[in-house]
Amino acid sequence: MGLDFCIDTNGRKPRPEGMEVHLNPDLEKKLNDLAAKTGRRTDELVEDVMTGYLNELVEVRGLLDSRYDDLKGGRVKLIDGEEAFARMREKSKRRRDGST
Repeated sequence: MGLDFCIDTNGRKPRPEGMEVHLNPDLEKKLNDLAAKTGRRTDELVEDVMTGYLNELVEVRGLLDSRYDDLKGGRVKLIDGEEAFARMREKSKRRRDGST
């Protein structure tokens, strides 16, 4: 089921169904300017932004769940952050000094 976005911009009345989006005046102006430049409706632009954002959230959530499962299952182990940074600093120093 898709969502319809109701946005009261450009003097149009929002549609009664769907989700109502309230924007601060600066963001609303940016949205209206982009809609005018692209010839697209503001609700289409908001839907595209929300789709991209939600897809990214799903991807990140999947990655975090996978990492947690790896830790919980013992497939990977935690390392101390300070130790990891010390290793990276030492590796960078060796590269700069020309040693391996």
